Amino acid sequence: MSSPASAPRQVTVRAVPIELCQFLKFGGLADSGGAAKQAVAEGRVTVNGEPESRKRRQLAAGDAVTFAGRTIVVHLS
Repeated sequence: MSSPASAPRQVTVRAVPIELCQFLKFGGLADSGGAAKQAVAEGRVTVNGEPESRKRRQLAAGDAVTFAGRTIVVHLS
């Protein structure tokens, strides 16, 4: 049985695209917008396995965002 913390979790949004920093905050990976921006600027966030440094990167349904060992996936409602 895998740990819930390590398994990707779907986060449902109403509309795409959604900005990377907004999604980090909305998905609970960052405590605030400022914390999300700092993590992205420091290169600690990946999108679909690739390092991402653009805070305003537009995400689409199915994109997987990883930060601090946790992964969330954009899911459109």
